[in-house]
Amino acid sequence: MKDSSVIEKQKPLYIKVNDKDNVAIVVNKGGLEKGTVFLDGLELLQDIPEANKIALLDIKKGDPIVRYGEVIGYANENIKKGSWLREDKVKLPKAYSLDELKSECKENNLEHLKGYTFMGYKNKDGSVGTKNILGITTTVQCSEGVLNVAVERLKKEVLPKYENVDDVIALNHLYGCGVAIKGKGAEIPIRTIKNLAKNANFGGEILIVSLGCEKLVYDMLFPDLEKENLIILQDCNGFGAMVEEIMEKAECKLKKLNERKREECPVSDLVVGLQCGGSDAFSGVTANPAVGYAADLLVRAGAKVMFSEVTEIRDAVHLLAPRTVNEEVLGKLVSEMKWYDEYLEQANVDRDANPSPGNKKGGLSNVVDKALGSVAKSGSTRIVDVLSPGERIRKSGMTYAATPASDFVCGTQQLASGITIQVFTTGRGTTYNLNVSPVIKVSTNSTLKEKWFDLIDVDAGQIATGEKTIEEKGWEIFNLILDIASDRKKTCADKHKIYNALAVFNPAPVT
Repeated sequence: MKDSSVIEKQKPLYIKVNDKDNVAIVVNKGGLEKGTVFLDGLELLQDIPEANKIALLDIKKGDPIVRYGEVIGYANENIKKGSWLREDKVKLPKAYSLDELKSECKENNLEHLKGYTFMGYKNKDGSVGTKNILGITTTVQCSEGVLNVAVERLKKEVLPKYENVDDVIALNHLYGCGVAIKGKGAEIPIRTIKNLAKNANFGGEILIVSLGCEKLVYDMLFPDLEKENLIILQDCNGFGAMVEEIMEKAECKLKKLNERKREECPVSDLVVGLQCGGSDAFSGVTANPAVGYAADLLVRAGAKVMFSEVTEIRDAVHLLAPRTVNEEVLGKLVSEMKWYDEYLEQANVDRDANPSPGNKKGGLSNVVDKALGSVAKSGSTRIVDVLSPGERIRKSGMTYAATPASDFVCGTQQLASGITIQVFTTGRGTTYNLNVSPVIKVSTNSTLKEKWFDLIDVDAGQIATGEKTIEEKGWEIFNLILDIASDRKKTCADKHKIYNALAVFNPAPVT
């Protein structure tokens, strides 16, 4: 990481992030064997897998374990220098008190990045899309089956006539009836479904399919909805009539969308989401810092950028609080953290439930270790706003949009908040993708890129081996965002048409 020279693969290499750290991670593909000696004389006392931690010093039981210059936990037994620091040897520290956080209350003072544009679809409301899609919203899951049949027919029989339209998508979800529609937390799924339909990639065209007897009536979403934008299945005379009405009204929308053309737009018209999934110990030293650098470039160019995942930043919130631009934004950040703390407590869920078995196999010790690496993708700029789940983004710059950490739920919530393109980092690998918005996959290690050569768009593992710097990869990601947003290039997942279902966050009671 110190220079751009290529380090031989067989040479043993570890990464120590901060001078205060007493642990490091193994870089070498496949890990290293017992007896391996590093250039500084450190000898391994046992086999250690790739991305897993080495104790750089003797650590006594009860002593702090330090990574990123931060305490990620405490040793629950004596740990010898050169041994494998597995997650079962680390005791979780207490969470930071939310009542002691402070904001530095400073605005961004950045050099504006000029001259960068992309080719996007301009909308009447001033938003700009990166895709041109007809999105059809259901008010209730009961309508999904009929809508899916109609969408399949639309794709085969009608869409080919409208070459400027990318796709027809059913915005299905599991909400709408059998729920406490006015219960605590119900505002979140309702707001999410409404704002999903308003994503800029849909060109401002709203089409709603209702069953007719559900609790989430269409005018709760759009009070002034016109008849041409609505199909009520219970008003139709049989299945055939349902499908035909959907197809007829959808074609009217397709004709309008087909008139849209890509135009040159400033980067300030982009709304970019940042997310990670299948993380490993490389995430916080390669992919996330590179994405963070790209995020800083986007902010400098005037874009709207958001990062999310409450449980994956909760234990690093003390690093984010000083970056909030004022006390109001800090208050919103604290409020969202407290809301989620209470949400988890209701189910007696410990905050360390977040790391998956794959995360731990990839060298992450606990949720603190994960959080400290996760926040790196937010870059270094000031946090200008905080959104509750499903709220629309309001400001240019870096926004924190509160969501669960689940890939599918976070992705859905970010779409509702307005993203038109997403950058997703992964160390273990995931086939997750969104059909509403392009998702750029960035691998944290080169082993994954080599294995998933046709699924990963950017290999940030070259940072760990010294082939590339964080800055070089950051610029690569920034330029790829502009190419993908302009449709000059396609993501690997979009080439394969791999798409996941939407997953609307519903913390409210189901009746």
